[in-house]
Amino acid sequence: MRLEILPVLGIGDVTEGDDLAAMIATAAPWLRDGDVLVVTSKIVSKAEGRLVDVPADGPERLAARDEVLAGETARVVATRGATRIVQTHHGFVMASAGIDASNVDKTRLVLLPRDPDASARALRAALRDQYHLDVAVIISDTMGRPWRNGLTDVALGVAGMPAIRDHRGEIDPYGNELQLTQMAVVDELAAAGELIKGKCDQVPVAVVRGYLGVARADDGEGARVLVREAALDLFSLGTAEAKAAGLREAALLPDGPGPAPAEPAAVDRAIAAVAGVVAPGTVFTHVTDAEVRAGLVAGVPGWPEQASGLVLGAPPTPVDPADLVRFGADLQRLRTALAAEGISSAVFPPPAGSTASAALAV
Repeated sequence: MRLEILPVLGIGDVTEGDDLAAMIATAAPWLRDGDVLVVTSKIVSKAEGRLVDVPADGPERLAARDEVLAGETARVVATRGATRIVQTHHGFVMASAGIDASNVDKTRLVLLPRDPDASARALRAALRDQYHLDVAVIISDTMGRPWRNGLTDVALGVAGMPAIRDHRGEIDPYGNELQLTQMAVVDELAAAGELIKGKCDQVPVAVVRGYLGVARADDGEGARVLVREAALDLFSLGTAEAKAAGLREAALLPDGPGPAPAEPAAVDRAIAAVAGVVAPGTVFTHVTDAEVRAGLVAGVPGWPEQASGLVLGAPPTPVDPADLVRFGADLQRLRTALAAEGISSAVFPPPAGSTASAALAV
């Protein structure tokens, strides 16, 4: 495969209602069937009228921008000072919901296209119907990336080619079956186009020529297939936000052991985690001997049969009312540490004859 990346020069400023297909075809009469158009989302947004008026400067501008950002936000992912990473209503996770103030009048903000896949399909159809060109169209925008500095362009919308090249089930040269490899080829092509377009050169469209994956008559599923489902996203919140969510969950822990037996080593890790912060003299004891545990729980009313572990808790002695309050807080600390290990728990009265003040079923 030999790829060429070609700039489309001379498009000029785009305003609401402009015919992008005509502008591109006029500026690039050399377009061929099979080319991939990489179109900056900003000119799509301008043509579609996705602009809002705001004050040119001052606190009024900041307030107006915050209001616009709130309207474009489906979920806040992370906030650090003035920087907000949010999930848009499209499902994209981006800084400031992709709202842009560059290359536009100071009194306006540019929003992302309302439906980038639909925008890509419409532009592709117009080029096909009006100019008899069979091309793929990628609507691109710039994003940051977790774990890495710097920005890169990615695909927000696509028509005329698959967004992902799926290698699963293929055999590599060493005879290994590929299990997980799915390449986001439209993101790679969007980034390649950005090498030509740049941010200050006023080249909003690039053409990638020679990519062999453009071989379909239909528009395809679009770039929406690149949005990871929330249930599969291991990094759906920023660090501080995830901690805050965990603390809120810790305040609402349900009572009762879970369906799976608690791993003894995990219980010991939870006890060790709180050992340095509980009240002096408070002791949590993990009862690991099966016979001893059975004898103790036999005297606990309502002990759940599915509970696989027993932790005895004892505050310092002698005990005054303040010690009991602190002991209750220490029990919650331990329950939170157990929950962090994936272990559910419930508090019960101590076994008859025991010196403990509480029993934890895990």
